[in-house]
Amino acid sequence: MKKRIFLMMACLSLLCACNQDATNHEKSNADAKLIQFEEPQSGDIIATMTTSMGVIKLHLFPKEAPKAVENFVTHANEGYYNHLTFHRVISDFMIQGGDPKGNGTGGESIWHEPFEDEFSDRLYHFNGALSMANSGKDTNGSQFFIVQNNDGSAYNEEYFESVYAQAQKRGAINAGYVHPENVKEKYREVGGIPYLDHQHTVFGYVIEGMDIVEQIASVQTGVEDRPVVDILIENITIEEVK
Repeated sequence: MKKRIFLMMACLSLLCACNQDATNHEKSNADAKLIQFEEPQSGDIIATMTTSMGVIKLHLFPKEAPKAVENFVTHANEGYYNHLTFHRVISDFMIQGGDPKGNGTGGESIWHEPFEDEFSDRLYHFNGALSMANSGKDTNGSQFFIVQNNDGSAYNEEYFESVYAQAQKRGAINAGYVHPENVKEKYREVGGIPYLDHQHTVFGYVIEGMDIVEQIASVQTGVEDRPVVDILIENITIEEVK
């Protein structure tokens, strides 16, 4: 398991280029409020993503990531994501889509320019997190990914210390960030990718259809982790919880 985790850390360049302008965060021992595991309430936003392999429902968090949610919702309502592929799939890591070019180099935000990161101490890259793909600090466009890793057994203190040390060494965006203790415990319980926190903007969470995410993540892939058989996003519909 440890070997697999560190291989996943090497895959970070697929989602985010390293950035030398490090942002420091104060260490906090206070528990974080883990809103990803709360039931959707009246007025909350749900995105239903129909794929060629099944349906995935996502709870969106506009208070914590307003621009990321507005961007995703507007693109969805305008049909921007219709018939696009999951162009990059890595088992026990993530499934990535939202690129009209289908190769990881395309797509743009609804503002036709990159928008800034929105990091929250209430949202993390737990298994099932919906997050923005980027190429460095404040480079968000249309691409997104869903985390797929349900094994947190290797996430001991040694693992987290190595994450922090590597972030400092690289001068990464999240250099200096330290996870609250209850977040570490939750990663051990449900899995996820901790080293992506405060490098990518989490703005949603899978509430139904995680089995579909796992099926997509397990498909055969070829060059640049692209599925051999295209997996399509047929459409995404948005609704408000009544």
